[in-house]
Amino acid sequence: MAVERLGSILKHLAPGNGLSQITSKNADDIVITLAVRTPLAKAKKGGFKDTTIEYMVYALLKEVNQRSNLDPALVEDICLGNVSDGKASYKLRAASLAAGYPNTCSVYSLNRFCSSGLKAVADIAHAISNGSIEIGIAMGAESMTAGGDALEKPFDEEVTKHSQEAVDCMQPMGWTSENVSADFGVTREMMDKYAAESFQRAERAQKAGLFDDEIVPITTQIKDKDGNSKTVTLTQDEGIRPGTTAEGLGKIRAAFPQWGGCTTGGNASQVTDGAAAILLMKRSTAIKLGQPILGKYVGSTTAGLAPRIMGIGPTVAIPKLLAQHNITLNDVDVVEINEAFASMAVYCRDKLGLDWAKMNPRGGAIALGHPLGATGARQIVTGLSECRKTGKKILLTSMCIGTGMGMAGLFVNEQ
Repeated sequence: MAVERLGSILKHLAPGNGLSQITSKNADDIVITLAVRTPLAKAKKGGFKDTTIEYMVYALLKEVNQRSNLDPALVEDICLGNVSDGKASYKLRAASLAAGYPNTCSVYSLNRFCSSGLKAVADIAHAISNGSIEIGIAMGAESMTAGGDALEKPFDEEVTKHSQEAVDCMQPMGWTSENVSADFGVTREMMDKYAAESFQRAERAQKAGLFDDEIVPITTQIKDKDGNSKTVTLTQDEGIRPGTTAEGLGKIRAAFPQWGGCTTGGNASQVTDGAAAILLMKRSTAIKLGQPILGKYVGSTTAGLAPRIMGIGPTVAIPKLLAQHNITLNDVDVVEINEAFASMAVYCRDKLGLDWAKMNPRGGAIALGHPLGATGARQIVTGLSECRKTGKKILLTSMCIGTGMGMAGLFVNEQ
């Protein structure tokens, strides 16, 4: 163990790459001082099925306010990543005021599909870096009980007649999963094996209490089948299925037989309700205010690809981000890639040559769930927690983005 630890330290200090710059500490670094999330609940039938997104955001912001021990008047902006709610900015504003943040704190929401939570973190980090604000909160939240991201009607013919790729932007995500499976030879068996491992990792992590430091309990109301409400306090993720095996998953029928036979309800991300929040500021500010420094935001990037295979976005975003910072995947300790579908997760792992032990060590969206706008932030919360518990240093997160893009973010654990 001592030899392995020494090797890890030497690796991060080795000259000839960007690690020394990434891990150095400077007053202007953008740091994370708090990273928490709600439990993830099954959409339409779980603990948040009767909870509005504004209440979910309010309850989490109230926890951020209390746990940070920071004067809320110092927070200048809050950004919420959200996909399906066109009124998210209104609801965030009301939730932030109710949670104790004064009206001097501005808010906004954004939608970059599944990477919305990661984009919110990047936006707040960049605003702090360029001097627009000093302290901000990045969030992601989604009530998939209330809505998803399906298109309500086709695009204008003047748009679609000029480009097949414009037409492809209308393909449902399940269709794009089947495209990845067919185009790249990702079989049903490979997908079920991957999904089973995701469930098994999440089950082990939950039983070991590894999620406890990242999840804040949320008290809410839930209605029974007769419409009677009762108060419940949610403390654990609901989507984990103990005892899941590849053989068991292999018995589940195809979800999209009209497009292919590989994607199922067992090897795709679960529709989920949940939220995550991350508090950011400069290192100098954190030190002045006595705030704990959990990690450092290094950078992020996006890259595009064909919409019909949107799920493999991490394979274009991750190499681009690594090149920007002059490091390789060998330098990265933990990789959190969104498991939108097992087809894309298997392809991304194999195409990038990822050590599977580094990738989603606590399981991913197949087991935990994927509240669309929240997952990009949730991965940071989970990844930093994993780094803290294992002493690992470099965290890489990446998302596929609907309509054919990928996003990746790079972080350094400091605890």
